[in-house]
Amino acid sequence: MSKTILITGSTDGIGLLTAKTLAAKGHTVLLHGRSEEKLEKAAKEIGNNAATYTADLSRMDQVHTLVSSIGKLHSQLDVVINNAGVLKVSQTQTADGYDVRFMVNTFAPYVLSRGLLPVLSKESRIVNLSSAAQTPVDLEVLHGRKQVDDMEAYSQSKLAITIWSQELAKELGDGPVVVAVNPGSLLASKMVKEGFGVEGKDMQVGADILCEAATGETFASASGKYFDNDKGTFASPHAAAMDPSHCAEVMQGIEAVITKLA
Repeated sequence: MSKTILITGSTDGIGLLTAKTLAAKGHTVLLHGRSEEKLEKAAKEIGNNAATYTADLSRMDQVHTLVSSIGKLHSQLDVVINNAGVLKVSQTQTADGYDVRFMVNTFAPYVLSRGLLPVLSKESRIVNLSSAAQTPVDLEVLHGRKQVDDMEAYSQSKLAITIWSQELAKELGDGPVVVAVNPGSLLASKMVKEGFGVEGKDMQVGADILCEAATGETFASASGKYFDNDKGTFASPHAAAMDPSHCAEVMQGIEAVITKLA
């Protein structure tokens, strides 16, 4: 059965490959990116008049506009894949004073997912890109009051999205399914090449697990779980994600930032 699937950050890398893989299986894919030119190119590669949405996820006003635009044109979404993410950037702080990694990797997908809940059913899925790189969240960094190096900001933001995935799953109860997925370490994406200076492994490994998370039976009853594709199984995330007090502090921090940016 064909599904309608939104993939953020789908103009290159694992996002584009996942979009191509899903489209080849007959699903309707909604593409998102920052560049209209790249979106147009990606849409041509995928074919079937793939819908495109332009938004800079480091800007909360554009995240809200993205939610509104999708909601106006689609009364039902089956899957949201929050794939967009950044590691190394030339400008690490947003105009609002927040770390870009937290904005793009944590805050934006949270606002997008919550905003799209009205067009998601209990059978729908929210698939969040996590990472093997996870470290406890420093609330001073989350609130933009302290700066850290690229990898530290990235790994904190990835633990934060893993935490909100499990907490939103608890809140929603019987659906939609919310899962966090580490698609695999050091895949051959632009991020890996720029961040680590290596060519990386076959990205299809990551695309395949994201397709399974989006449409496969393996994930149908996996809400709140974390899938580690390095191990090929559901696993425990970083121990900090299992600490109720840390999770509560992170969720309070996320909500505080989003309220401030509203």
